[in-house]
Amino acid sequence: MEQKKVSFYTLGCKLNFAETSTISRKFTDEGYARVEFGDLSDVVVINTCSVTQLADKKCRQAISKAARISPDATIAVIGCYSQLKPEEISQISGVDLVLGTSEKFNIIEHLKDIEARKQNHALVFSCEIEQVDSFNPSFSLFDRTRSFLKIQDGCDYHCSYCTIPLARGNSRNNSIDRTLAEARKIAEQGIKEVVLTGVNIGDFGKSTGETFFDLIKGLDQIEGIERFRISSIEPNLLTNEIIQFVAKSRSFVPHFHIPLQSGCNDVLKLMSRRYKREVFESRVKAIKEVMPEACIGADVIVGFPGETDESFDDTYHFLEQLNVDYLHVFTYSERRNTRAVALPGKVAPKDKDVRSHRLILLSEEKKKTFYERNIGKEYEVLFESQQSKGKMHGFTSNYIKVETKYNKNLINNTRKVKLTSVLPSGNMNIIFAGE
Repeated sequence: MEQKKVSFYTLGCKLNFAETSTISRKFTDEGYARVEFGDLSDVVVINTCSVTQLADKKCRQAISKAARISPDATIAVIGCYSQLKPEEISQISGVDLVLGTSEKFNIIEHLKDIEARKQNHALVFSCEIEQVDSFNPSFSLFDRTRSFLKIQDGCDYHCSYCTIPLARGNSRNNSIDRTLAEARKIAEQGIKEVVLTGVNIGDFGKSTGETFFDLIKGLDQIEGIERFRISSIEPNLLTNEIIQFVAKSRSFVPHFHIPLQSGCNDVLKLMSRRYKREVFESRVKAIKEVMPEACIGADVIVGFPGETDESFDDTYHFLEQLNVDYLHVFTYSERRNTRAVALPGKVAPKDKDVRSHRLILLSEEKKKTFYERNIGKEYEVLFESQQSKGKMHGFTSNYIKVETKYNKNLINNTRKVKLTSVLPSGNMNIIFAGE
């Protein structure tokens, strides 16, 4: 009997990639061969995001492509979009199975059910998000040099623009002991760097009576993993003890990504964020005081309802003087069932575009300044497996992307390098220490 083939398409965040990787291993255990998305498959799994309208559109495009390339395949849609709009997805031509938040990790069993039923319409398995209380541990393996470790799921914050609590439920996590056990599994695979992921990772421990600080102290003792990277943490949850610990730890790197969303306090209030910009500024200063070489990134949303030209300028000038090193810029996208939909002061698309462009240019300037400030310094670089035009890349502990001639012996290895110049590509040129 010919081995069945499965392919995956993942949209959205690192958390989705961790979950896709874990689900893919369930298929491998069942005897499936994993192939690239776009190859002929018996099963296609599309893991969705629903943060923006563009994410919804990409999901539909992926379904259309899968149905065209593998017309006889079973197409299963999972993830946030499938929890929020299951019936809508079930009406898309080609879809056979829609699984909500509580059912996506049971996909193998549902596929067997589909084969038994031979139905002519998509099956939907979902539930009210308030009923979701289980935590499914996940981590990625071999998709990239580093692994994404899911330590937390769900969110209790209910920002006015966000559908994530509606798609993933309340904040929850495994115990520290079980999370450490997952990290040891990753270490056994020879992976050198682990990125901690979740919806709101600073809230870790809320469901188990533990703390994120206690978790990172435990992870720092895991042998075999050279680096832990904190993917994103809310400014009000990034405590001084966490910052001080990272500065002195064995394996946690000096790289922080902190969501800001707006540099105007009036807009932050409309967003229902739990801090003012002064809190964000204090976190940046606290990091740079003990880790001057640290890289700090920030998320910013432009075009939120009520963001006037003056309040955007307030954000721009706040970021301009702030010692952050890059920005992830998002254009506000209206989402059904969020409180922001009813807010007055809608921003015209052309104004959103102008504001987004200004912040992207500011981000590029800040990143270049940060890179130039590090010229002449020596760092350990972990090299990635991907290559392009005879070049390969790697990252320093403080998230500087370097570029060098492809050498397969460097893959997943750490080498000390000296940073020499910023290349036209925007990456750093290097020489290897001692050469």
